Amino acid sequence: MTLPNLITDPNTLAGLSHDEAEWAPAGTPWAAFRPESTSDVQDAVKHCAANNIPIVPRGAGTGLSGGANAVDGCLVLDLSRMNRIVEIDADNLLAVVQPGVVNDDLKKAVAAQGLWYPPDPASSPWSTIGGNVATNAGGLCCLKYGVTRDYVLGLEVVMGGPVEYGTAVRLGRRTNKGVAGYDLTSLLVGSEGTLGVVTEITLRLRPAARPQATVVGAFTSLVDAGGAVALCTRRGLQPAALELIDRACLQAVEDWKHLGIEPGTEAMLLARAETAEDADGLVAAFTDAGAVWTERSTDSTEAEALFAARRLAYPALERLGPLLTEDVCVPRSAVPAMLARVEEIGARHGVRIATIAHAGDGNLHPLLITPPGDDNARIAAQAAFADIIDAALALGGTVTGEHGVGLLKRDGMIRELGPDVCAVQNAVKHTLDPLTLFNPGKA
Repeated sequence: MTLPNLITDPNTLAGLSHDEAEWAPAGTPWAAFRPESTSDVQDAVKHCAANNIPIVPRGAGTGLSGGANAVDGCLVLDLSRMNRIVEIDADNLLAVVQPGVVNDDLKKAVAAQGLWYPPDPASSPWSTIGGNVATNAGGLCCLKYGVTRDYVLGLEVVMGGPVEYGTAVRLGRRTNKGVAGYDLTSLLVGSEGTLGVVTEITLRLRPAARPQATVVGAFTSLVDAGGAVALCTRRGLQPAALELIDRACLQAVEDWKHLGIEPGTEAMLLARAETAEDADGLVAAFTDAGAVWTERSTDSTEAEALFAARRLAYPALERLGPLLTEDVCVPRSAVPAMLARVEEIGARHGVRIATIAHAGDGNLHPLLITPPGDDNARIAAQAAFADIIDAALALGGTVTGEHGVGLLKRDGMIRELGPDVCAVQNAVKHTLDPLTLFNPGKA
């Protein structure tokens, strides 16, 4: 059996061999293949199993952990052409999509029918649903509405192990409830392509989002902003989103887009409230925690303008040099302590760190900025990266909230899980993929 239309051009393969994770190693693929159907994927998996060729599935390549990076001699399975929205069932609030559907394209399609798909990673204009499933992606709205796993009802997956390699199985259901058998769907979500290749996803939808007001608070201390997050939690406030941006991010956005961000603001919190009562509670919490000023939007256009700095932060910082991106997550009460530790780690290593965060659920994204081509700065940033992981674990947190383990977080994952849990995880991998074909060396 041979595969048609294999991609072997070295320049094309180089572009398909890695995601956006800075300094994550990438091997040289044997070839790449762009399937257009489940049967194409089945053929590819059968061919690779017969020839002992590793398989690395890939979506849009927007990942930040090296999860889609090639290993030497592998077949890169580029799923971007499997981009069909198969079905939108408004009566039952679900959609069926192929893995190459872009997140924002699905949002637009379901919005036309008065529906909403909440998971909204920052990469939603480019990232695919298959990639979101692989990492259990979250985003701004996950504080109140949950992450990708909360919306995946069922999967079609091409697997091996207990079945012949290349067999397509259907996991999960279309019903709102169902407990028949083990929850294999949830096992696959977040598995980063290490247990099989997802070829179709059945997703839960919600009615269209409620109108939201935006509340902004400015703080003269990053730790004070973290204290405001903890205070919101203690008071039982549940905004739809609660985001943090530090001074370095704000300055990068201001230098680039000139939005009129006030000097002297060391951190800004942005929250989305769905009721006037929630908005009042957020204003009070920000003020009581030490905000120097607060502001509440009066219409949707103003609300979006207030969130502009958050959306622009990552691309603004990318202009300054390579970014090593963290995504540690800590208990919400530990957010102030974690922010303080990030500041201390940056100062100790002489590394410039800008922090944005899904602060309401404790998911921090310290962005380590390095001058291009500076090896000493790279080594310092990598050391700071490891120290941030250690600090998060010491506070009862996790090494990754939504970006996935990939290559950059493997050592941290092993420390977090411990030998017994790692042994269980390895047993699952060996059972479902005894040939270690699916994305070897990841997760």
